[in-house]
Amino acid sequence: MTHTEIEMTAELVRDLLRDQHPDLADHPVTFGARGWDNQLWRLGDDLAVRLPWATESADELLRKEHTWLPALAPGLPLPVPVPQRLGEPSALFPRPWIVTTWVPGEPADRAPVTRAAEAATTLAAFLTALHRPAPGGAPAGRGRGGPLAAHTEGVARAIAEATGMGLIPDPDAVRAVWDDAVAAPGWDGPALWLHGDLHPANVLTTDGTISGVIDFGDLCAGDPAWDLASAWILLPDDTAGLFHAAYRPAADAATLRRARGWAVGRALSGILIGEAGLRGRPGGKPTWGPPAHDSLRRLLAS
Repeated sequence: MTHTEIEMTAELVRDLLRDQHPDLADHPVTFGARGWDNQLWRLGDDLAVRLPWATESADELLRKEHTWLPALAPGLPLPVPVPQRLGEPSALFPRPWIVTTWVPGEPADRAPVTRAAEAATTLAAFLTALHRPAPGGAPAGRGRGGPLAAHTEGVARAIAEATGMGLIPDPDAVRAVWDDAVAAPGWDGPALWLHGDLHPANVLTTDGTISGVIDFGDLCAGDPAWDLASAWILLPDDTAGLFHAAYRPAADAATLRRARGWAVGRALSGILIGEAGLRGRPGGKPTWGPPAHDSLRRLLAS
């Protein structure tokens, strides 16, 4: 199934609720957002419904959130969308879907962090709480949280594409950050819980600081460097040091080198997705470009 094969409407959401969770069916339903994998519909004041719409992998990601996030959420110092109900495939909609708590705030790609010091300590506290050893049955990442070297070819393609479009001023400097990260010693600690997708559209802000984290579809276990890249991706200039000083246990030099490499990869991805949005291409998101350009500038200056 793709997003072209079924129309997502408020009436469909209400019908699904009447069919499987009738006690929620009378709540107002309003459109929220379209993500890579799911559509988000707000349900009343406190809940949201997420339905897969654009990728085959979305079903597995939603079930993963429903399985693992309720146990993790109570230990996290920021609001997250805690799954409340699971909707099973039916004649109305042939894919699973979930009801979660609603997390207020604006995505950081639209409302960037401005209270830098507060945001740095908030993000550090969140990742300190999340980065605990994961159990043996924890999900593996989709190429996230593992060795950087497996991504070198993809990063090289992204550098070449961005360079060809005149989007990065110094591709050699970008390659140098990536090469240094690949050369850093790998993670030799236990596999830690990772959010797996900490980019500006998945972090919410209120009054200039971080107020929530959403979309745990890429929740996985692995190297914390993957999430620590968010210091350069989400925070304003001259703030990464505050974040690293507050994060516990303090990351060693090798982990920070790997984190800078992951941040370069995420910045390149954001730059290309933002450019695609400006050019009206499918999958493009114009609001992703500015924070990604800022991230790359910070990385090359550090």
